Amino acid sequence: QVQLVESGGGLVQAGGSLRLSCAVSGRTFSIYAMAWFRQAPGKEREFAAGIRWTGDSTYYPDSVKGRFTISRDNAKNTVYLQMNSLKPEDTAVYYCAAGRLALWTRAQEYDYWGQGTQVTVSL
Repeated sequence: QVQLVESGGGLVQAGGSLRLSCAVSGRTFSIYAMAWFRQAPGKEREFAAGIRWTGDSTYYPDSVKGRFTISRDNAKNTVYLQMNSLKPEDTAVYYCAAGRLALWTRAQEYDYWGQGTQVTVSL
């Protein structure tokens, strides 16, 4: 099993920044990729950023490219999502996810999930 615990959400004004953290524990040797997803009220969960567990490859959807950066700290077994130039449409619950097979963009391909952290961007 793999356990994921997110932190760092909050309320920020448009144009501001937040950094989310995801602490990873358990059978980390089984992880191939980590990702951040987000889900706004009434919408499907969508891919926001992904990184291979080795840290040598990242992927972003066009909606966040150039504004969000995913990274990981090997020593701390923590994955981060740095979010800059935030927009009201970035408002959502952000989830950390771990997958065992590949860096997928579909939520159903991920095996482990955190509890989520709320990000609210005001005008």
